[in-house]
Amino acid sequence: MRARLPLRLARTAAFSAVCVTLAAFAHVLGGGAAPAPPAAALGLAGVALLGLALCGRERSAGTITMMLLAAQLGLHELFAGEGGAYVLVHAHARGGLAVNAGMLLTHSTATVITGLWLSRGEAALWSLLRRLGRRLLVLLVPAAVPASRPAAPVVLTRVVPLQPGVRHSVARRGPPLPA
Repeated sequence: MRARLPLRLARTAAFSAVCVTLAAFAHVLGGGAAPAPPAAALGLAGVALLGLALCGRERSAGTITMMLLAAQLGLHELFAGEGGAYVLVHAHARGGLAVNAGMLLTHSTATVITGLWLSRGEAALWSLLRRLGRRLLVLLVPAAVPASRPAAPVVLTRVVPLQPGVRHSVARRGPPLPA
């Protein structure tokens, strides 16, 4: 099942917003400074482009987690490289991705949590779309005409009027009385 553009855009927006928000939150928890708004916007645009390219169909939990891992690494480098004071404190200037254990742990935790959350949402979304598709298909396909039973035979009868003398007579005869 392929996703059309409105669904792709909605899924991409959810993926990129969750990914960038959790990356920024994990970056702050791991000992870094909060990313500047231009860096966060640039990260959001980059993750949105990645998501738009890959959100054309349903993805497995492993694929989603691998995309998130790549996005988290990219966002970490983007958030870490924005300020000179942060680079001096966390030694990013010496080793590129030279991160301490806390930063690595928080980004990894954010990746796993986000991957599980998004894969569950992905499975629920596609399940809902399949159910709606089946229901709409049932509504669009004309119902089969049931086999008609042969009609009951029509019997024509004629009503015979009563004789005028019999019409007003009453019969009072009944069972015999007990003795």
